[in-house]
Amino acid sequence: MGSLMVSRHKSITIERRQLIWGLIFVSPAILGFLIFTLAPMVSSLILSLTNYRVVSRSTHFVGLDNYKRFFDGRDFFIKKSLLVTLYYALLSVPLSMLCAFLLATMLNRDIKGKAFFRAIYYLPSIVPVVATSLIWTWLLDPDLGLFNTILRQFNLPTSRFIYAEKTVIPSLSLMSVWTCGGTMVIFLAGLQGISRTLYEAVEVDGGNAWHKFWKITVPMMTPTIFYNLVMGVIGGLQIFTQSFIMTQGGPNNGSLFIVYYLYRKAFQDQEMGQACAVAWVVFIIIMLITLLIFRSSQRWVYYEGDN
Repeated sequence: MGSLMVSRHKSITIERRQLIWGLIFVSPAILGFLIFTLAPMVSSLILSLTNYRVVSRSTHFVGLDNYKRFFDGRDFFIKKSLLVTLYYALLSVPLSMLCAFLLATMLNRDIKGKAFFRAIYYLPSIVPVVATSLIWTWLLDPDLGLFNTILRQFNLPTSRFIYAEKTVIPSLSLMSVWTCGGTMVIFLAGLQGISRTLYEAVEVDGGNAWHKFWKITVPMMTPTIFYNLVMGVIGGLQIFTQSFIMTQGGPNNGSLFIVYYLYRKAFQDQEMGQACAVAWVVFIIIMLITLLIFRSSQRWVYYEGDN
């Protein structure tokens, strides 16, 4: 009986020691989350209920007044920025995913130099966004830009691109396609995970390339499509750098994305309370859209283990 108690005591001691060392090793991550993520979120939530300004010495509690601006029409730019951001996400996300999926499909074939082409298509996605924005500012220049120069060579009508309100969002969406290499790599990994026996079964049944693509590739790729869709929507609704570097929200607020509007409120107008409210509204919008995508995934996402 005594030996049993001793062994149990040793077991408890070892478990405690493992727990302590485990907490020590994960403490940097826990402290980083608490200090640099949770604490700023709680602070911004509190500040969103005040009229806090950077240069003001007095801060007063205003309740939900900062949030009411989204619904009472007092600030025209709030509605404008929301519509512009949704327009960009609806245009750029499907376009980037389609191009990335087609590139991954082509590069999944046995072709010469496929490693070289994979690297070439992936390379733009690791270029800093600021550098990419500066390059595309030159490419889309209506007078000296490469795109309009090519159009003039073929006697085709030119475009104002990012310098016209009607074409600025399509132009920025076109720019997003250039950086779809990261999405392409994820699609490529998903394609390589599809068993060749499934395609062979379609061939035995007399199917052609279209049947392979529609009956095998697309259903088996739906989990990867779902992941890229969620990440693309989250990223698309948070676009900022392109507008900040290339258009400054113009022309005529045609690229005034919601995050750029937040930047203006916080660092130009010095209305930190209002900016914090905008940040939380953006967070709620992204969360609701993400939840909607998750709910809809039950109808169109196929997992191999499903019956």
